[in-house]
Amino acid sequence: MVGTTDFVAAQRVNRRNTLILLAMLTVLAALFGYLIGWALQSEATDEVAAVSTFGLAAAGAMAAASIGWSGLSLAFGGNLVVAMAQAREIGKDDAPQLFNIVEEMSIAAGVPMPKVRVMETEALNAFASGTSTTNASISVTRGLLNTLDRDELQGVVAHEMAHIANLDTRYMTVVGVTVGLIALVADMILRTLQWGSFSRSRRDDDKKSSGAGILVILLIVVAILAPLAAKAVQMAVSRQREYLADATSVQFTRNPNGLISALSKLAAAAAPFPGVSRATQHLFIVNPIQTFTAKSSALLATHPDIADRIARLRNLGG
Repeated sequence: MVGTTDFVAAQRVNRRNTLILLAMLTVLAALFGYLIGWALQSEATDEVAAVSTFGLAAAGAMAAASIGWSGLSLAFGGNLVVAMAQAREIGKDDAPQLFNIVEEMSIAAGVPMPKVRVMETEALNAFASGTSTTNASISVTRGLLNTLDRDELQGVVAHEMAHIANLDTRYMTVVGVTVGLIALVADMILRTLQWGSFSRSRRDDDKKSSGAGILVILLIVVAILAPLAAKAVQMAVSRQREYLADATSVQFTRNPNGLISALSKLAAAAAPFPGVSRATQHLFIVNPIQTFTAKSSALLATHPDIADRIARLRNLGG
C-alpha cells in the first residue's frame, strides 16, 4: 500500500531546510571571503594579522552577495530557468491530454493549476519550476508527448507536481544560486592566481613573511575544495528529493507502473538538447547531460541511479 504524505508538513520542513542550508552556504561563502581578504592583506603587508580587516570586509561582501543573489533567485529564478530551457507556454487546445493530466494531478496535490509548457525537442524529459505553488509551471518535451502513453505521462506529471507541492523547486533554485556564487568566486581566485596578479614572486625580498605564503597556499586549497563541498551538499539533497517525488507521484496516481515504465523509456532516450546546461541539469526528471549508475551516484550525481528508483517504486506498489 502507498503511504500518505503530509504536504503542509513537507513544505514546512522544506522551508526550514532551505533556511538552514542557505545559512550554512552563506557562512561558507563568508568564511571563503574572509580567507581571501586575509590572504590579500598578508600578501600586501608580508604580515599575518591575527584579525584581518580586509578579511572582515570581504566576508561581509560575500555574505551580502549570497543573500542578495538568493533574493534575486526567488524573484526571477523560475522565469530564468524557463527562458534558458526555451519552454513555450501552451494552451489547452494545443495538448488536451497533457492539460487534462496536469489538472488531475493539481487536484490530487491540492495546489493551483500550474502553467503548462513545451520544449520543442525530440529528447524525452520534463521539469518543474517556480518559487511557490502559485507561480509554478510544468514543462515537458515534445518527444515526451509523442512517445509516452497516458499512464506514463501521468506518472511524469505527478512526479513534477510533487516537486511543486513539496516546494522543491524553490529550494533547489535558491541553493543552486548560492552554490553558483561560491563556484564563481573560487574560479575567479584560481584564475587570478594562475596569471600571477594575486601573488607576485618576491624571491629577492628577504623580509617576505612565510605566514603570508602559507595563507596563499591555503586559499588555493579552499578555492578548489569549497565549491566541491557546496556542490556535494546540493546534489545529496537533490537525490533525496527525487526519491520523495517518485514516491509522492505514486500517491497521486495510485499506479507505480506508469512512472516505472516512463523512467525506463527516459533512461534509454535521455540526451542533451538546446537550453540544457549544468546549471539546470538537476531540475529535470532524468539528467539530460549525464547518466548516473549506482557506482557514480555516490557524491556529485544530480539524480539517483534509475534502476534504484525503479526498484523503490516497485516496492511501493507491492
